[in-house]
Amino acid sequence: MSEIRPSSTTPPSRSDRRTLLRRSLLSAGLFSLGTPAAWAAQLPAVPPQPRDGEGLRRIAVQGGLGELLPPDALGLRLPAGFSARLIARSGQTVGSTGYRWHSTPDGGACVALADGGWIYVSNCELGSGQGGASAIDFDAQGNIRRAYSICSGTSRNCAGGMTPWGTYLSCEEVDRGRVIECDPKGQLAPVARNAMGWFDHEAVAFDPSSGHAYMTEDKSDGRLYRFRPTRAGDLSAGTLEVARRVGRAAPYTLEWLTVPTPNPSSSGTRTRKQVSKSSSFNGGEGIWCHQGTVYFTTKGDNRVWALELATQRLHILYDDSTHSNPVLTGVDNVVVSQRGDVYVAEDGGDMQICMISPNGEVAPVVKLEGQDASEMTGIAFSPDGTRLYFSSQRGSAGSGSDGRTYEVRGPFLSS
Repeated sequence: MSEIRPSSTTPPSRSDRRTLLRRSLLSAGLFSLGTPAAWAAQLPAVPPQPRDGEGLRRIAVQGGLGELLPPDALGLRLPAGFSARLIARSGQTVGSTGYRWHSTPDGGACVALADGGWIYVSNCELGSGQGGASAIDFDAQGNIRRAYSICSGTSRNCAGGMTPWGTYLSCEEVDRGRVIECDPKGQLAPVARNAMGWFDHEAVAFDPSSGHAYMTEDKSDGRLYRFRPTRAGDLSAGTLEVARRVGRAAPYTLEWLTVPTPNPSSSGTRTRKQVSKSSSFNGGEGIWCHQGTVYFTTKGDNRVWALELATQRLHILYDDSTHSNPVLTGVDNVVVSQRGDVYVAEDGGDMQICMISPNGEVAPVVKLEGQDASEMTGIAFSPDGTRLYFSSQRGSAGSGSDGRTYEVRGPFLSS
């Protein structure tokens, strides 16, 4: 396997790393006290979930954000009251930072900073040890302060997700791919979390009430996984499980089966093949946890799923083969806004980011013209919910060297 390389800064000593990690966790307000109960007590309370039979919890608003206007100077079609800027382009320096943005930008995430600013993290999906992840640091007004690498020497870093304690998990989408825990500030060296399994990782999302991580696998016979850390806030050890659907039709109930060998010695013992009773999910993509529900997508059948954690009931939130107006195709990255609106980016399709309404209708909120050979990736909201970040992975040239990363600002939180 490829060696993980930290950013260009000198790696801190063991004692310095402990100090930096503690500061990082304290700045996020989520320093673990060493027990699951104490750790979970510091997290936002999870509202009561619907009892079995009450149906899927409704997201907050009806319909979309308005009709899309003609393309702006960047080729983006947005609703009235929204604006966009290009913040990074592959091979070019980010603002005045001097840092050159990576090729093939893919999954992304945002983390809040103690001074009111935030960091946007973006994966690089190059293979053969040329992948990794970069970050852009913004001040409280949204001005770019710096850009830098947080991980390199990895392969096909596709998606990932934030941990409740403020680190970023960058996932390799290769056979026996790993989960790499990274410091968004670039101060700590990245660490491979092998206990979370070796497989074609796509994305990961945490249930903050339990500390369990849910992971997707981007294969036509991929699986849905759950990782239960032995110690809350520590991903170095734990139990890897794989889901089994029970029932003939949705809503299903999920059962969780232990994966006997999370780190298979060869491709002949692939993780997804080890538990014969586990269920396949066709091309697992983005995943997000919001107030007790895990949302994830499968591109092979163009579905958006919703798993109620309290009941382990699995619903199909969207299916383009049965929907009356299948405007959303090529489902990929997913994020849920503070209001509970489910945003889904398209891998191809019409190069849109769509929002799913409570009644099952789908409305585009961003459409990118003139880049049809690309895909929408890396959707993430700023901590205050007013800015949406995303990338066009291959730009208008249809090449990873033309990747472009955007910020859309507007009244996402308005009623």
